Amino acid sequence: MGVARDRQLDGLRAVAVSLVLYAHFFAADGSHLGHIGVRLFFVLSGFLITRLLLDARDAAGFEPATALKSFYARRALRIFPPYFGILGLVWLAGLESSKEVLAWHALYLSNFWYALQNEWSPWVLCHTWSLSIEEQFYIVWPLIILVAPRRSIARICLGVILCSIAYRFYWPLTGTPSLARDLLPPASMDALAAGGLLAAHRCKGEAWPQWAQRSATPLLAVSLVLLWLRPMAKAPVVDWLAWIALEVFPLVPLTMLVGNCSRGIGGYLGRLVESGPLTALGRVSYGVYLYHAIVLAFVVEAQGWIPVNVSEQGLGRLFVASAGTLIVASISWLAFEKPLNALKRHFPYIRPGVDEAATGRRDEELTPYLRPWSIAAKPFRNRMFQ
Repeated sequence: MGVARDRQLDGLRAVAVSLVLYAHFFAADGSHLGHIGVRLFFVLSGFLITRLLLDARDAAGFEPATALKSFYARRALRIFPPYFGILGLVWLAGLESSKEVLAWHALYLSNFWYALQNEWSPWVLCHTWSLSIEEQFYIVWPLIILVAPRRSIARICLGVILCSIAYRFYWPLTGTPSLARDLLPPASMDALAAGGLLAAHRCKGEAWPQWAQRSATPLLAVSLVLLWLRPMAKAPVVDWLAWIALEVFPLVPLTMLVGNCSRGIGGYLGRLVESGPLTALGRVSYGVYLYHAIVLAFVVEAQGWIPVNVSEQGLGRLFVASAGTLIVASISWLAFEKPLNALKRHFPYIRPGVDEAATGRRDEELTPYLRPWSIAAKPFRNRMFQ
């Protein structure tokens, strides 16, 4: 059943990245479903990273320094080479020529760059804001999980969630919405910490609390209604409250979804989530995320040679850009990312020979995906190849 659980988590990645592609390639209004996909990725990330670190901590011969060094080395092998390769491609192709802008992205401060500018420029790299949050999470979270008293970890996760929710109630008092409300780290820490809280409870073998079981379905129903009502014009106060609700209410259903798939769900839904196409897409989801904006830029530039309309959101863009992204991501995985991943065996969380079982668990990889762009053809009016 362990393999089925891993496959189901891969399937969830595929669902999340599909929501992102739908929002960025098809939906004319930048559907909020893409942001729900982002939140799902953050919950997955928090859960998987925390679970790995807790497994290492529970193993015989655990040494914080060894585990910490291995964590950062493994993250670097998985994330850095494709990421910096994309930055180099953007520079060489002339999609962005500003050294100042690229420096912010190279330092994983993209979210702060866009928050300070209060606009998605350069748009071709705007998806890196979520990678930046993930890296900022990686800097602090392993120290907490590996060093903090074990009995305090769940309370720390809960405290981070509450602080993140409180942060959201600050923004209605500031008057005008800005990108900062969504891009600064506190806006995403609740989803990451919710995954961490799930891992902390799962390692203790605890069942779902009663309040979570009873509230998940009503919260999901309210979230779906709010998604349906989102495009409608609303008074400023109502709009703020709807935004807060759409950030907070889906958190419990998403966390329970990750938790159930981590144990393995049966029936038709379980077979669907762990089906071959979904798990294959889940495995290359990092590449899909990294490359899809770049592929889209080239696809739009090549509109004259493409028989369907790819210059605007719609079916033509969804089909062509998604197919191109999947091809590039698959090649990247087979020729580049998979061989690099194999090097992670040199960085076990536990010293070799002390507790081999602790290092046998598969290292789940995932990266967050960006918030839906509220763009259709607008970005492509820019002269991308200057």
